[in-house]
Amino acid sequence: MPIVFPHLRTRFVFPMLAMLVALPVAAEQAMPEATSTEPFADCIERLQQRGREEGLSEEVVTEVLGKVSYSEKVIELDGRQPEFAETFTNYLAKRVTESRIETGRELLDKHRPLLLRLQRQYGVQPQYLISFWGLETNYGGYTGFFPVLDSLATLACDPRRSTYFTSELMAALNIVDDGVPAESMLGSWAGAMGQTQFMPSVYRRFARDGDGDGKVDLWGSAPDALTSAAAFLQHIGWEAGWRWGREVSLPQDFAYIDAGRSNRRPLKEWRKRGVRMTGGKLVPALDVPTAVIVPAGHKGPAFAVYPNFDVILRWNLSDFYAIAVGHLADRINGAGPLQQAPPSDAPRLSKQQVEQMQTTLNTRGFDAGEPDGVLGRGTRAAIRRYQQAEGLVPDGFPDSRVMAGLGIELP
Repeated sequence: MPIVFPHLRTRFVFPMLAMLVALPVAAEQAMPEATSTEPFADCIERLQQRGREEGLSEEVVTEVLGKVSYSEKVIELDGRQPEFAETFTNYLAKRVTESRIETGRELLDKHRPLLLRLQRQYGVQPQYLISFWGLETNYGGYTGFFPVLDSLATLACDPRRSTYFTSELMAALNIVDDGVPAESMLGSWAGAMGQTQFMPSVYRRFARDGDGDGKVDLWGSAPDALTSAAAFLQHIGWEAGWRWGREVSLPQDFAYIDAGRSNRRPLKEWRKRGVRMTGGKLVPALDVPTAVIVPAGHKGPAFAVYPNFDVILRWNLSDFYAIAVGHLADRINGAGPLQQAPPSDAPRLSKQQVEQMQTTLNTRGFDAGEPDGVLGRGTRAAIRRYQQAEGLVPDGFPDSRVMAGLGIELP
């Protein structure tokens, strides 16, 4: 189902967002944009003509696209922004639960032969496929209830991102033309479908028949969903045999100004700086590009993240999400909880407070980009520079001292 991550610089984020950016889609084709005053019926007529030009069958154009309904709820959800940014502590606690870990372990055992075959074919370790599955739809327990064609047609007729959603609508109609019943295509408000929450254009490229029954069913077949996820992860660069990253222990004199995904160094260099695994040993002396991130500030857990962390980000552009995938995979595979518990007193910032912080940082010469209320990478980098200038620990985390220094009141 769609999840909005307040710390991302985007108006909408839902599972598989990165693939929408990375893959070529028909959105690049010239097409008149929807207008805010265009009646829905007129828009559908225009979309029907587009469908005919793209080679859709007349039955799908007339009987399927001609009967879609406008959804006010979709527009409401698309325009909704969360009032408060979710803290890392809350985010992780809601998603990496004991129940989800236990169910994941059971499903790892249940599907082990399939998962090992997928590992040999695509290079993705079993625990990661189970983890993605768990985070996307709670292992298929919730795949969404919005009629996908209604959602996509509604968004295609909205002027803000008409071109993109028109492309996804055409892809969804092609899926219907290929034999998938339109009424069975239920998903998120943004059109993400099935147990892996694929958008239609991605479904068409990466949906796979994993159970050998001669058809693809990402809603009802776990083997199909897992196989499709493995095929997609391989395509976006999953490195076989490598972890996502790991929790690490940082030395007391660690230079937090060097933390963050934009500052990658060979793992062996972090070893020289005293970065250790949670068991006490120094991290391995390897050349793998590695970043150190502290999502809850220097008082919370630290992570050394490897190239596969970036692959997870191509699935969903959220550090919190990528850490949750990696940590849940580790727990499913038998690891224990984090050694350093996330702080429980992290401030929960509103969109207005983040905008005020960004404006103030910009005014004081610490470029946070255009104030948008989103606590993204640019804002965190600006916070680091501000903290360094003020003699604070430059971890990029907007704690109470940062907010007070910027003149922003907290509850």
